[in-house]
Amino acid sequence: MSPLKKKKARKAVKFKVVTIKVTARQKKSLVNYCKSRHTTPNKLIKKAIRPYLENYSDLVVVVNKQEKLNQLQLF
Repeated sequence: MSPLKKKKARKAVKFKVVTIKVTARQKKSLVNYCKSRHTTPNKLIKKAIRPYLENYSDLVVVVNKQEKLNQLQLF
């Protein structure tokens, strides 16, 4: 008899909540579109923004800040 192999436990995925506001008409349109395509609003939105969610996670953002000079320079 061979020993039983244990499956490795998967690392838990952490999720974050993102909230957007849409008008009542936009919500109705979204729900109707999803019903016609047999999908959910969440899946539709995630599919639409997938390139932005996946391609920029390792991007280093450089912010240029200008020094503010609060004193009057006479000379």
